Amino acid sequence: MSAQDQMRAMLDELMGTSRNGDTAKYKVKFDDPRVCKSFLLACCPHDILSSTRMDLGECPKIHDLALRADYEWATKKKDYYYDIDAMEHLQSFIADCDRKTEMAKRRLKETQEELSEEANQKAEKIHALGEQLGENMAKAETMGGEGEVEESLKLMEEVEELKKNKSLAEQDYRNSMPASSYQQQKLRVCEVCSAYLGIHDNDRRLADHFGGKLHLGFITIREKLEELKTRVAERRNLREKEREEQKVKREKEEEARKSKSASPVRRRSRSTSKRSRSRSKSRKRSRSRSNSRDKNRRRRSRSSSRSRRRSTSRTNDRRSHKRSRHSRSRSKSRRSRSRGSRSRRSRSRRSRSRSRSRSRRHKRRSRSRSRRSRSRSKSRRHRHRSRSASASRRSRSAERDRRRDSRSKS
Repeated sequence: MSAQDQMRAMLDELMGTSRNGDTAKYKVKFDDPRVCKSFLLACCPHDILSSTRMDLGECPKIHDLALRADYEWATKKKDYYYDIDAMEHLQSFIADCDRKTEMAKRRLKETQEELSEEANQKAEKIHALGEQLGENMAKAETMGGEGEVEESLKLMEEVEELKKNKSLAEQDYRNSMPASSYQQQKLRVCEVCSAYLGIHDNDRRLADHFGGKLHLGFITIREKLEELKTRVAERRNLREKEREEQKVKREKEEEARKSKSASPVRRRSRSTSKRSRSRSKSRKRSRSRSNSRDKNRRRRSRSSSRSRRRSTSRTNDRRSHKRSRHSRSRSKSRRSRSRGSRSRRSRSRRSRSRSRSRSRRHKRRSRSRSRRSRSRSKSRRHRHRSRSASASRRSRSAERDRRRDSRSKS
């Protein structure tokens, strides 16, 4: 890669696809399914483990630094949930690596001789000291290259102490075993990168392993996976809180609607009761007045003629007839009012049932869409797994052919 290409890649990474104003040059955008989502988040194992013992080759999806820059600009305005896809990709990759480490451990148990409990404990102690020694040496070298000389010297002092402790542990392990069994190489599988480590390995070899690209690449992948898991868990918690708040708001709104729908009916009933009371009072007053008038008339004219009595009875009949007409008209108005209130209630019930049916239809459609998206993601995962398995098989067959060629040459 020339210097001009490197500068071009740096500009693409900083400014994106539209750095020269040519938006039609890139036909593929970052939200295209052909683009690697784990590459957009800088955690694709194909790039991290390139040119190592576990090189996976080129990624079947598109990798472009300009698309990553566009994605970083777009995430400031909207969340595209690509971290979930990257988390699932890394989970599948690390699960395969863990299976390989377990298989390697089983093979070592079958091939190596079994030791006593004391010897196993001493060997584990030597392995732990070797890991600390190699990690500290790798850190000291990186700090010395960066210019942090004092911290690197402190780490080198710790390395010297670890070397002394390791030599004492090796002597103790040598004294506890016969010479024939001690000469055999006691191997162990690295839990991070599934590489083989031995008790008799030099400090330089341990430092090269723990500071190598393979071991550090697996460490970055595992750390990125934990970061994505925490991010996804926080997002799920926020969603649950929002859903609970929405439920509480809906319940409050429903209660307010019910109270509003019930309050005007009560007011009307009270008003009607007040009217009926006032009418009954007016009737009582009118009746009491009429009775008092009749009594006064009887007292004054006890010896009145039958004609007068007939006229008074006629007037009374007319008054009672008028009163009955008024009562009938009032009862009709009450019935019409009750019918209007019933029609309003039925209309409100119909509108509620329609809104509920619409919400149910919307929920069914959203569920069907989510199921379709899940089925599509599962098919994509299956395809990716099949491709990775085929690539691993090809790499294994190539390694076998190389070993056979080397043996035949030797």
